[in-house]
Amino acid sequence: MDAIKKKMQAMKMEKDSAMDKADTCEGQSKDANLRADKVNEDVRDCQKKLTQVESDLDTNKNKLEEAIKQLEDREKALTAAESEVAALNRKVQMIEEDLERSEERSQAAASKLAEASQAADESQRMCKVLENRSQQDEERMDQLTNQLKEARLLAEDADGKSDEVSRKLAFVKMNLK
Repeated sequence: MDAIKKKMQAMKMEKDSAMDKADTCEGQSKDANLRADKVNEDVRDCQKKLTQVESDLDTNKNKLEEAIKQLEDREKALTAAESEVAALNRKVQMIEEDLERSEERSQAAASKLAEASQAADESQRMCKVLENRSQQDEERMDQLTNQLKEARLLAEDADGKSDEVSRKLAFVKMNLK
């Protein structure tokens, strides 16, 4: 009986110890469940954050793609603008070269014009000189014509007088004979 009593006490102690262990385990289980709930809540929060981050990632990827497209478009526009500027620079150089050639031709034409102007001035002077000479010659010709008329008149008078003198001479010769 003692053995049963001892066994009962041992069992009671085992039961108390098991109950204490069960209480401890229940407390630990409750703590574990609370921690598990907290972890699950943290996991849900993390999943929400992950979903938000993935959404933000997709949005940012789309924005990045649009920015890359815009950058490519701007680079194309820049390349086109650079090529247009290069073409315009070449055109400006060609125009400057044409301008230089035109200026050279203009200078040559100006020098030829100056020479032609001098030649024209000389020709005008010569023309005036020749006109003056022509007027002088005309005046001289008028004078000579007048002198010729006077000389003819004198010659006619002289012829008339010569004829008269010849007649008189012939008459005097006849009288003399």
